[in-house]
Amino acid sequence: MTTSTTRLHGATAIVTGGVGGIGAAIVRRLVDEGAAVVILDLAGESSAARAAELGAHFLPVDLADPVDTRAAVAQAVDLLGGVDVLVNCAGVFRLVPVLEITDAEWDRVMNINARGTLTTMQAVAPVMIERGGGRIVNLASMAAKAGGAMEAHYAASKSAVVALTRAAAIEWGGHGVTVNAICPGYVLTDMGAGTRTEEQVAQWTAKSPLGRLGVPDDVAGLVAYLATDGGYVTGQALNVTGGMVMH
Repeated sequence: MTTSTTRLHGATAIVTGGVGGIGAAIVRRLVDEGAAVVILDLAGESSAARAAELGAHFLPVDLADPVDTRAAVAQAVDLLGGVDVLVNCAGVFRLVPVLEITDAEWDRVMNINARGTLTTMQAVAPVMIERGGGRIVNLASMAAKAGGAMEAHYAASKSAVVALTRAAAIEWGGHGVTVNAICPGYVLTDMGAGTRTEEQVAQWTAKSPLGRLGVPDDVAGLVAYLATDGGYVTGQALNVTGGMVMH
């Protein structure tokens, strides 16, 4: 169940990875709540059109490149006239056994998932601090807490996101900036479509106390809360796993 309100009327938000999947659901929810949103994502033939469908602006970015990322964030801030909310949703995932993780594969996952998150946080924090506060929400993963075979580098990158979240929450809390992470579990999106089977979906569903897997709106609802009413919540890594992870 989703609810459309205007709790973010007049607010501004930047969402990385907002063109599809969980990111698109987050953008749609923030727009419905009244925010002006800029999506930062990889350039694609339909990216700008998709952003427009969601009611957002689009700027291309390569999150593996810190220079390009800082420039894109600066452009987004100029376009919006400031930034109240940052949501780091962009990420990459690929199943690889530990013994087969190459230097290039490790660097790719860490650079986008972890360093990309750090770079955008560093870029927006001074703006938020000058404005007297802001909300940062970083998408981590259930893998950061539970781990898992074939995803060591992904889990490591998302553990880094949780650590960055907690450190920034401590450092920036006195300036009115809250920083939280969300740890989704199995959410049915295109990101994992090529790596899951019907049998796996059935197995995962059986593990959930709620008897279902997640959908992007499950995550978007928590983002909306953290961006609005969750002003006394910071430094947390909040599970959206249907009860599959409870720590």
